[in-house]
Amino acid sequence: MSDHEFGNVSTDLKLSLVEAYLRAFNTALRPQFSELWYIDAFAGTGERVIKQNATKADLLPGVKEKIERRRGSAQIALDIVPAFDRIVFMEKKKSYCLALERLKSQYPGRRIDIVRGDANVAIEAEIEAMKWVGKRAVMFLDPYGMAVNWSTLERIRKTEAIDVWYLVSLAGLFRQATKDPARMDEKKRAAITRMLGTDGWIEAWYNRPRKSDLLGEYDEAYQRVADVEAIEKFVYDRLRGLFPKVLPPKRLKNASGVPMFSLFLAISNPAGKAIGLATRIGNSIIKA
Repeated sequence: MSDHEFGNVSTDLKLSLVEAYLRAFNTALRPQFSELWYIDAFAGTGERVIKQNATKADLLPGVKEKIERRRGSAQIALDIVPAFDRIVFMEKKKSYCLALERLKSQYPGRRIDIVRGDANVAIEAEIEAMKWVGKRAVMFLDPYGMAVNWSTLERIRKTEAIDVWYLVSLAGLFRQATKDPARMDEKKRAAITRMLGTDGWIEAWYNRPRKSDLLGEYDEAYQRVADVEAIEKFVYDRLRGLFPKVLPPKRLKNASGVPMFSLFLAISNPAGKAIGLATRIGNSIIKA
């Protein structure tokens, strides 16, 4: 078994929000569509492992190592009632795919597809192969770092049939966009541009301060002036420029209160009725 080891308070909150939406989505749309799908582009193994390290006895009693297994997004999707008509798990790592195959075997008769490979390629192939008439889907994008291409989001938008929960790493963007742009290599610069679909973030996040001395005014070197708030707003504005509706994100923090992620709900269907329903469900969950 290949353990998928991760998890904290933010992970619990993220998964609880998505689970609540999946349940409400299936309940509300079941009478209206012939098929409802769930697509998990970074599915993992179906469960997540949380390890608590052992501590030696001192003034307080020692604690033995504790390993706790909790449901991951894949297992949560399988548990949703009413059930999805089709579930697609996408995962790049071979050992994780094998774990997903074992999970699938526990649900004979269910329509579960496991796709191994890069999520961007897999999503494109899935979208191009399907006719979306009579179908609606929820897609969960919980990438490793900045793995989702902007072009992938554009393809999702064109289906007009998929609601997307997209977890964006604020900490990752903040870390990659170094304070001094001279210290940012071209690979990192290209990765941010690929994720955001524009190099406009450079002008938005950096400036060249004007200084003066006895000889007059001069420009200092560029430096990042954008904080986490500004970075989150830039991502939000980019998504709103693409999708018909994007809800204000739910910001997720670590145990120390440091912002780590923003969870966005983007709706690809431009119909007013669809936007209204998804917005009501999403807001009731995010603001709860």
